[in-house]
Amino acid sequence: MTDYSYQLYSSRNFGPLSETLKMLAGYGYTGVEGYGGLYADAAKTDTLMDLLGETGLTMPTGHFGFAQVRDDSDRVLEIVKRTGMEGVFVPAIPADERVKDAAGWAAFGRELAEAGKPYWDAGLTFGWHNHAFEFADIGGADKPLDLILAADDRLALELDVAWVAVGEEDPLTWIAKYGDRIVAAHVKDIAPAGSAPDEDGWADVGHGVLQWPALMGALKDQTKARWFVMEHDNPSDDDRFARLSIAAGQSL
Repeated sequence: MTDYSYQLYSSRNFGPLSETLKMLAGYGYTGVEGYGGLYADAAKTDTLMDLLGETGLTMPTGHFGFAQVRDDSDRVLEIVKRTGMEGVFVPAIPADERVKDAAGWAAFGRELAEAGKPYWDAGLTFGWHNHAFEFADIGGADKPLDLILAADDRLALELDVAWVAVGEEDPLTWIAKYGDRIVAAHVKDIAPAGSAPDEDGWADVGHGVLQWPALMGALKDQTKARWFVMEHDNPSDDDRFARLSIAAGQSL
């Protein structure tokens, strides 16, 4: 049976955090994935650590903005040490920086790899989490994601499977292509076309259009994925999402 983590960004509009963590522990999640707002300052980190201790949940992975991992590695490493994180992932760049040519994406990959050095030196997994813009046609055979990862073999990939599909690519193709780089996956689903407008077109895992039995089989068999993270970018009810998704996930 797969152990599932939960990206706490999914519950950013709900809470309080204490109740969210109790809910997740009750449904059988073993860990959570952090994001910037949860450890914006020392007081929030203290609260987070207290609550994790109370619920028995771990935080093996976390998302940090590119500017923070690049410019404030001491602070990021402090958070990593306190939370026990093993994997640090940069989840995106601002929208106005997402249109680049091949040379621009290659240069960004080199910047990302340079930013990763303190984390690799500390024995951590460090890398990128994709959205859909990394699959844009920029001419030639390579996509932006290829050019980012080409900068350094140590760059790991947390594959957001649903965003690959939104990018009009076959997730199974990318799972096979980067199986040796995929160390984590976001387990999320897409609602049928035209439905769930109040949830930005996302669905609870197992209740959308993605073929999760085949996808999970490929992730388990073809990659180095250690962490499987449930996520919904905008649920109208995070309790429903958490409950239905882990129930579906445990059947995969």
